[in-house]
Amino acid sequence: MRTFSADLPPEGHGPYRLMRGFGGPLVGRFLTSLDDPRAAQQRRLRVILNAARGSRFFAAHNLDAVQTLDDLRRTLPIRTYAQMSAWFDALANGQRDALTASPPSMLLETSGTTGTPKWLPVTRPWADSVADAQKLWLLAMVRDHEAVTRGKALTIVSPAEHARAPGGLPVGSNTGRMNRAQPWWLRMRYPVPYAAFGLKPSALKIYTLLRFALQQPITSITTANPSTVLLLARCLEAWKEDLAADLVDGTLKRGPAAEMDPRTRRSFYWSLRRRRPPKDWRMGHIWPLVLINCWKGGAARYFVERIPDALGRELPIREVGVTASEGYFAIPLGDDWPGGVLWTEGHIMEFVDVLTDDVCWAWELSPGRQYRMIITTEAGLFRYDLRDIIEVVGRCGQTPVIRFVGKAGRYLNATGEKVTEEQISTALRDAAAEVGVQPVGFTVRLRFHEIPIFVLAVEGELNHALIAAFDRHLRKINLEYEAKRESGRLGMVHGEQLRDGTYTRYRAARVAAGAPEGQIKDPILAISDEEWARIARASQG
Repeated sequence: MRTFSADLPPEGHGPYRLMRGFGGPLVGRFLTSLDDPRAAQQRRLRVILNAARGSRFFAAHNLDAVQTLDDLRRTLPIRTYAQMSAWFDALANGQRDALTASPPSMLLETSGTTGTPKWLPVTRPWADSVADAQKLWLLAMVRDHEAVTRGKALTIVSPAEHARAPGGLPVGSNTGRMNRAQPWWLRMRYPVPYAAFGLKPSALKIYTLLRFALQQPITSITTANPSTVLLLARCLEAWKEDLAADLVDGTLKRGPAAEMDPRTRRSFYWSLRRRRPPKDWRMGHIWPLVLINCWKGGAARYFVERIPDALGRELPIREVGVTASEGYFAIPLGDDWPGGVLWTEGHIMEFVDVLTDDVCWAWELSPGRQYRMIITTEAGLFRYDLRDIIEVVGRCGQTPVIRFVGKAGRYLNATGEKVTEEQISTALRDAAAEVGVQPVGFTVRLRFHEIPIFVLAVEGELNHALIAAFDRHLRKINLEYEAKRESGRLGMVHGEQLRDGTYTRYRAARVAAGAPEGQIKDPILAISDEEWARIARASQG
């Protein structure tokens, strides 16, 4: 079992010392929690119960009787979003005290994988907890990379508000909410005007983002999905002539920006600067980049490994944490961390063993085992089934370090093989390296015949060698897949060529349909006809 260090001393370079000084009490609580996660979780229970006391949910479930974590488990069942939908609907329709006594300030929209978007409440205590976790992540990042403070931070977000719930609460994205909640001195490091993130269509937003970023010294790029970094690289290459002309003229009128509403263009006028265009349009040569921050777990690993080629040079890529719109659960404290240490001073976390269905507390987790996460938060989510699968990879003090594996239920299964997103991603990564190709994106689905087959759809170079290598590597990774292939119960993988730009159009279509752009993941699996139809439409253009 790997042992991780939480080294956040008072000493260090100037920017770190300043941040460490302001965050001293928070750092102290965090370090104490690492040595006694049980006590930390019991403290959080009192905070969360106080936040809920006086709410309709609190009264309906007799939560006055809950004093301990075990009481919580005995009093409430584990429930999914659908099973709590009546409470969420009541909140959206104006019943502000449905889940918490502290009134929600907004609703976060998360599209999940498919289906109707979920609306999740934001309360002040919940937002403070998430912000504390972010401060610890940022402190450790600055500790390791002083140079990030010498330039601008390109952070990709979605709008904090794009709709209103029937009861009047604003509805928006968590990334936008966090952006707007930052102190003014930190927002000054952002090179892109916030209004640019609300532009539509997606191509206009990305062009505008790149136009502003090109006039600043960018030292870090932060985005949830690593595929977004690859998208930016492709767009820079596709629009470099238009961007170059706009830089020379100090304008924003070419490429997709040619269709921008004139009033919107005028609103950006005073923020535009003339600059000499870069000679090399790879991001690692345009800017003095120090660091990329993004998800690295689960299926994201395939895209993470493509980032150095897109940048044109090697750079550290740092995990942003085990997070979701529902909260912040584990904090990475180093570039080489595969996940993060559980944030037990934040939300209450339980874990269902995927093999035995045993329900465990944080201090009861076993190294190497995988668990489904259950959370209780200050926003009124009580024993909420997050459907995220994590794996324990080590300890920091007495607290587990975990990595994200994937969503529960996200697998292809024709004959009992249960092939996961992570397994597909790993097999394609290894196959592409073996054959010497770099697909832009890929999606795998099942096609049912007398003998079912997996269909590998690829944007970019697709050949028989890649298909054969993918099948071979998948057989090594998943023993049930190997058994079904060997016995003839599954046929050989088939390949399908996707047109250039498929995944760019896919993302644009999801955004146009109302999905928060920061939450759109390139679909590694298509487990329903609806999911595949989206890819097929994007391929057709």
